[in-house]
Amino acid sequence: MDPVMLARIQFASTTIFHFIFVPLSIGLAFLIAIMETMYVVKGQEVYKKMAKFWGKLFLINFAVGVVTGILQEFQFGMNWSDYSRFVGDVFGAPLAIEALLAFFLESTFIGLWIFGWDRLSKKVHLLSIWLVSFGTLMSAFWILAANSFMQRPVGFEMNNGRAEMNDFFALITNGQLLVEFPHTIFGALATGAFVVAGISAYKLMKKQDLDFFKRSFHIAIVIGLITSILVAVFGHQQAQYLVDTQPMKMAAAESLWETSDDPAPWTVFASIDPDKQENKMELKIPYLLSFLSYSKFSGEVIGMKELQAQYEQQYGPGDYIPPVRTTFWSFRIMVAAGSMMILLGLYGAWLMLRKKVEQAGKWFFKLLLFGISLPFIANTSGWIMTEIGRQPWTVFGLITTENSISPNVSAGSILFSLIMFTAIYAALAAVMAYLFIKVIKKGPYAAEEDDHHANDPFNKEGYNAVS
Repeated sequence: MDPVMLARIQFASTTIFHFIFVPLSIGLAFLIAIMETMYVVKGQEVYKKMAKFWGKLFLINFAVGVVTGILQEFQFGMNWSDYSRFVGDVFGAPLAIEALLAFFLESTFIGLWIFGWDRLSKKVHLLSIWLVSFGTLMSAFWILAANSFMQRPVGFEMNNGRAEMNDFFALITNGQLLVEFPHTIFGALATGAFVVAGISAYKLMKKQDLDFFKRSFHIAIVIGLITSILVAVFGHQQAQYLVDTQPMKMAAAESLWETSDDPAPWTVFASIDPDKQENKMELKIPYLLSFLSYSKFSGEVIGMKELQAQYEQQYGPGDYIPPVRTTFWSFRIMVAAGSMMILLGLYGAWLMLRKKVEQAGKWFFKLLLFGISLPFIANTSGWIMTEIGRQPWTVFGLITTENSISPNVSAGSILFSLIMFTAIYAALAAVMAYLFIKVIKKGPYAAEEDDHHANDPFNKEGYNAVS
């Protein structure tokens, strides 16, 4: 088997699995901070219960996310040593800052938040969860700073065949980062919101703890609607930025083989034949691609064949067209999932304003339960489009994927580690699903009683649990 393809499959599987937990941690931390803020401001115990209940799910997710992140970083040294050697001076800096600053900030204040409920003042305890939320955002910022360098390399110079950083400020003000970061963050906030909204909808459908889950639903659906719209806004800005910086990726996302007419139509559906470099069947909307690319109903978009010729002149002979089918359809899956989130958010907010959430039909609650999957689908397909669309480059214009793998790691070794990582991930997924279901079934008040008994020194079971 091809070691390059195996290494790519392993990187994709570990990253996709890790990226399930990261957005959820960011989103849940933010929602919990809002819930506890409402407790401090309003003084109503129900908001404290909400912070504690959703906090249990956050902690389970955070713990699993840490494990998956460690495995993901492990493979850089194992499978991608040539890449690490070539770009480690630049790529390693934001990763080190993320680990030494942002992650330690998260971990420290998570500990204070867990054990400080009865030991810290309300405001200091509230500050702890807001700092946790800030830490998750900073972690994402530094990770995306590294990824943005891969998309648009800046702030470096070539020295002895290696890329070495010469401008740290350019790295953290990379234009790619400035459009990628808000798009990703609002997607993460929407993820947490739709998870809370979906679980709340399930409990409302079952007529369990109605006041608690109605309040949770109200907070989540408002944040879910706002952030879903902002994801679309910043996604549009990011797409326009890529038209200039990575035109091949955007052409592949539209399956645009030939340079378009002016104005350019947007392709809704296409039957793509990569071998013949043509589309056999297409459904197009006139003018729309020009508007999406330039915010005006005019302007041509360069096709992949013309870009291929330009890249061959600039970088030498090679195939610079990415996997078109994957790039094309992952982009449309992302857009479809995001659009469904906006529609669910609009209807949920309308029900909330009319104070008819509890009277909503079961069909809507079931849709929201399905809606839990939508942000994960959007996040995953968006990441696939971003990374696959950059092929054949690992760092755009500097080093290809084929030249990035470890030369001394055999295909058999990669296959073995891929199988082992997959087994570990399957076990982690099963444990997380079990713990999530257990906490959700017990509900917020049962969870609170468990906390009370565990902390009661006169309770035999609690004493044994503590000791």
